[in-house]
Amino acid sequence: MEIEFGSNEIKFDKELNYLDKLAIDFCKILNKARIKYVIISGYEAILFGRNRASEDIDMFIEHISREKLQEFWALMQKEGFWCVNAELDGAFTLLEDFSAPRFARDKEAYPNMEVKFAKDDLDFYSLGNRIKVMLNGAEIHIGPLELNIAFKLKLGTDKDIEDARFLYKLFEEKLSKEKLLSFVGLLKVEDKAREYIWK
Repeated sequence: MEIEFGSNEIKFDKELNYLDKLAIDFCKILNKARIKYVIISGYEAILFGRNRASEDIDMFIEHISREKLQEFWALMQKEGFWCVNAELDGAFTLLEDFSAPRFARDKEAYPNMEVKFAKDDLDFYSLGNRIKVMLNGAEIHIGPLELNIAFKLKLGTDKDIEDARFLYKLFEEKLSKEKLLSFVGLLKVEDKAREYIWK
């Protein structure tokens, strides 16, 4: 798998798995609805080839109105998606409460897209500094790698630490060391960084 780097853009082709197809199709709807989003957490590692299972893909979206959600809702249903845990009004309430409506397709509950409104400074940083990924010609947006690596160390489970190590090893030459150090310090995971990624 050859990965091309541009200015805040990553481009590559690969054999798509089910999660990749789910992400591409769902993000296509968000792009069409002109809703700004960013994929975060575990799927970033899976996207770039880490071989592990996941039941969901986490993302933040910008704050939108109920009318905007209704527009998205119609597009989502037209493309065969459905909301697993709420109808339209309930989904908007979940978003406003910073909880997550979950979207899947073909009336299956898993895997699904877990969607939340951006809530804190780091969420908004991810949205404002997202990376465009052209995956087999399809456009999706992921969060900054440096932040995701530090956040995965903060979560601290074996799975999360392996995600962090995988991303660090894969992108070591492309990462901003200054940004990574800043996020590691901000999230207070210096010891874990030394133990797991800088050893």
